[in-house]
Amino acid sequence: MFGAALAAAAAQVQDRLAQAMATLPDQPVSHAMRYAVAGGKGVRGFLVLEGARLHDAPPEAALAAAAAVEALHAYSLVHDDLPAMDDDDLRRGQPTVHVKWDEATAILAGDALQSLAFELLTEPVIGPADIRIALLRGLAGAAGARGMVLGQALDIAAETAPAPLTLEEITELQSGKTGALIRWSAEAGPIIAGADPSSLGNYADALGLAFQIADDILDVEGDQETAGKRLRKDAAAGKATFVSHLGLEGARRRAAELVALAEAALDPYGSRAETLREAARFVIARRN
Repeated sequence: MFGAALAAAAAQVQDRLAQAMATLPDQPVSHAMRYAVAGGKGVRGFLVLEGARLHDAPPEAALAAAAAVEALHAYSLVHDDLPAMDDDDLRRGQPTVHVKWDEATAILAGDALQSLAFELLTEPVIGPADIRIALLRGLAGAAGARGMVLGQALDIAAETAPAPLTLEEITELQSGKTGALIRWSAEAGPIIAGADPSSLGNYADALGLAFQIADDILDVEGDQETAGKRLRKDAAAGKATFVSHLGLEGARRRAAELVALAEAALDPYGSRAETLREAARFVIARRN
């Protein structure tokens, strides 16, 4: 059920992004934007759509929000891959944007995708102005210097720090770098519906951390072709991770505990949230 729901959500969001970019000028930056959003699992967009479904929010409103967060996530990946940051040449099994084009085009494509995300959240189909403002403010906070950007800055600083990060510091870093956008995605549906987002926010907090622990495990024992990106970079760089602190088995146990917490947060929704429960279990079973 989850696999089909995730694929369907990803296809819907891809179509919505294609619609949003249909009138862009025929320029390298536009082509790079379309390239950057292609592929990927689409977990964040899926969370928006599922949260909206649970609260009977209008599907078109949810789809605009889902496209927005996927555009913003794509921007973050384009910039993270740049030589000045993570210096990666492979993403989703394809050359990264700066490799396929050049650094300037990659920077501009990322900038434009970020702008597109906020443009999508202004669309009247989402609902009244107060709902749109809440989503805009929330996404700005999740993406900025209190959220994702902070997490990336801490990650870069850790590479030259005199001592490896502690487990608590890694948890704080990842709550910004990975967790903030996942939380916004889970809360967007209830916000659109004017409902309390706290249960889905608690679900997302546990899910986001489990997702990152699974990433650390994948970096150690995953297959590069399946993962679609370079692996074992953390160990080569001597970087502290959940695996380096907890060991492989300890990291697996912690991820499983977090999945259990995520599932428990869904209790108020009963059987209607089974797809989200499956999503939590998928996080620690995925191979890419």
